[in-house]
Amino acid sequence: MTTNKEFFYRRLHSLLGVIPVGIFLMQHLVVNHFATKGPEAFNKASHFMENLPFRYVLETFIIFLPILFHAIYGFYIAFTAKHNVRQYGYFRNYLFMLQRISGIVTFAFIAWHVWETRVQAALGAEVNYDMMANILDNPAMLAFYIIGILSTIFHFTNGLWTFAISWGLTVTPRSQKISTYVTLGLFIILSFVGIRAILAFT
Repeated sequence: MTTNKEFFYRRLHSLLGVIPVGIFLMQHLVVNHFATKGPEAFNKASHFMENLPFRYVLETFIIFLPILFHAIYGFYIAFTAKHNVRQYGYFRNYLFMLQRISGIVTFAFIAWHVWETRVQAALGAEVNYDMMANILDNPAMLAFYIIGILSTIFHFTNGLWTFAISWGLTVTPRSQKISTYVTLGLFIILSFVGIRAILAFT
């Protein structure tokens, strides 16, 4: 891969991880959080999203294709990256390694979640509160979803730190340190929202 192409693909990979994939993640967490208000509130929010105009076009070009590119190129990055945690045990080096690991876990989680929801919906099932409650009634599946959600949120929020550097938003050590605290805070907030929503189905 030439230097110019790799630079472009890495920039595109970084951008898509935030816009639109990261924005969709936060929106998805908010919709799921309606489960804390009961089945009716969740079903209403879920049905609203399902009835959006041009839904399939939006899902294809705003969600699935960006996620697919981000995942495929992310695998390339993960398996060609050189980890130096043993030589340089700095905080950011560990996060660099965890970013690659969480990307793989997140991909597996998203693939399974899409199979259990969007694919089943295409086969005639209704995506509602009862569907999610039945899925999460299995303790092993509940644990899998909790791990998957935390992994996905970590991958997004930690990726924001890299995104800010890649796009010239944080170029000084001080700004990068502030960005670390901001992204850590966002991870805690989104994790609280995500886990609370999942537990609402149990």
